[in-house]
Amino acid sequence: MTRWPLPDPMQQALALAQEAAEAGEVPIGAVVVRDGEVIGRGRNHPRESHDPTAHAEIAAIREAASALGNERLEGCELWVTLEPCAMCAGAISHARIAKLYYAAPDPKGGAVDHGARVFEHPQCLHRPEVYSGMGEEQAAEMLRGFFRERR
Repeated sequence: MTRWPLPDPMQQALALAQEAAEAGEVPIGAVVVRDGEVIGRGRNHPRESHDPTAHAEIAAIREAASALGNERLEGCELWVTLEPCAMCAGAISHARIAKLYYAAPDPKGGAVDHGARVFEHPQCLHRPEVYSGMGEEQAAEMLRGFFRERR
């Protein structure tokens, strides 16, 4: 089997996930890209910030919106190491992100291809193109290792 190098945005998201793990947070990282340039970065930090909304996707979306001076991130891509939850999928829709790339599926908490399937609801006014699996092995192993250490 030929292994292709991961696209740079997913490599950056995985590095942010590693930073989260080192800080004792669930290892999830995300980046927002527009025209090939990273304009938003985020890693999980709900424990250290005492903020249940401090998911990697939310942090990256906030930084990107600030960089653009606009809450609409049209034409942007979000690269994240784990399938987004319902809260993050809602934020992705509200931000009008064009493409979502996620590495590992999340059958328990994911809400894109599992669970709530937020983008499939008629009330969802914007649906990004969704691509999954790039970096899945690396992201899944990082998550397994993180939780294995805590058991």
